[in-house]
Formats: sequence, C-alpha cells, structure tokens
Amino acid sequence: MKNLRLPSAGVTRIALVAVVLVIWQIAAPYGNPLFICPPSSAIIAIGHILSNPAVRGALFTLAWELGTAFVLSIVLGLGIGLLLGLSKIAREALMPIVLLLYATPQITILPVLILIVGIGPLSKVVFGVTHGFFPVVVTAAASVQGVRPLLMTSARSMGANPWQRFRYVLLPHMLPSFFTGMRLCLTAVLLGVLLAELFSSTNGIGQFTTTFTQTFDAPDLFALIALIAGGAVVCNEALRVLERRASRWKGTS
Repeated sequence: MKNLRLPSAGVTRIALVAVVLVIWQIAAPYGNPLFICPPSSAIIAIGHILSNPAVRGALFTLAWELGTAFVLSIVLGLGIGLLLGLSKIAREALMPIVLLLYATPQITILPVLILIVGIGPLSKVVFGVTHGFFPVVVTAAASVQGVRPLLMTSARSMGANPWQRFRYVLLPHMLPSFFTGMRLCLTAVLLGVLLAELFSSTNGIGQFTTTFTQTFDAPDLFALIALIAGGAVVCNEALRVLERRASRWKGTS
C-alpha cells in the first residue's frame, strides 16, 4: 500500500472529462436530435463553423473584447484595491459602496449601458469590466489588509522606500489572493461579455448563438460553446501556470 501511486490531478481531470463524454455519446441518440447531439457531431461541426469567415471574425472580436475587459478590470481593480487596503479612510468611506455595487445584479444595468455606449464592442468591454472589476478590488484589498503591520514597520525602519516595501513585502503576500481574484475576474469578465453579446449583438457570437438556437442547429451550437469553453479553460490554465512561476519563492521559504 505504501508504494501505491495515485493519479495526478491532471490525469484525474482528463479521465473525468472522458467519462462524461463517453456517457454523453452513448446517451445522445436517445434524446431529441433538435436539442442535443453527440460529442462526435459537435467535434465535426467545429471545422464547419470555423470555415465560415463571419464566425472566425466573431470569435476574434470576442477574444479582443475579453482581453481588453480583463486587462482593464485588473488595472482598475488593483489600483482601487490597493487604495482601500492601504488607506483606512478610503476603506471606511468606499468599501461599503463597493460591496453594495458588487451585490447588485449587473444584468440590471445592461439596458442603461446600451443606451449610453450603444451596441458595439465598447458595450461588451464595459459590461465585462463591471463584472470582473469587483473580485479584483475585494481580493486585493483583503490581501493588503492581511499583511502584518510589523513587516511594513520593519521594512520602513530599515530604510525601504514605498516601492521597495510594495515590491518585497506587499507583493509577495498579495500574490496568492491576487491570482485567485484574477481567475474569478476572468470567469466574471467572460460572463459579462457573453451576456452583452447575447442581448445586444447584431453580428457577433451572440447573434450566431441565437441563430443556431432558433434553427435547432445543435451540432453548430455545441461546437461554438465548446470553442468558447476551451478558450476559457486555456486562459485559466495559463493563469495557473503564471501563478506557480510567480510563487516559486514559497517552496524555498
């Protein structure tokens, strides 16, 4: 029993996905073909929809919207999170407002947002930021508050300037929570952009999703969903790898 080796987490995840796909493939023929299709049909349909230049353009636009909204959410969220974490006055004055806005269903502001910025890509970016901004703010502020004051006092007494205190004290302690906030931000941004695409798109991914649904084109619909989900998984794993590289110091402490 001591020599028994359990499979790695990656192998376990792949095995679980494979089991789900096999069950789906077996059970799909017993369902209504207008609403569900086997995974094999969806995989074949990926090549079909990617051969359409309009779909490729919509996917490229979606990637641009996601990337822009994600970067803006990180920059704005980190800046405000640091302000709330480092300043007691700002935290007491603004944190209740941030938490109130965070608890507000963002879908309620989409119609107003469309009236202000229109139905173009800008509305998707802004709506993505309204979703992804708050997890970064909350996690950044909480991680800064979690740093022991003694460490900051010691660094200051040894002559460290504000940048050095941030680089060598705050940043290492922030990284675990910050990367968690970034992964939450990525998921929230994806949700916000896709919601905006579904409700206010005339030629983007939202329009293709609506078209495939209304025409009962299950293979193309599942293929499109698989492409978006696959891209999200790749981005999330990239953040996980970046977190491991940025946190290598933890293994030497």
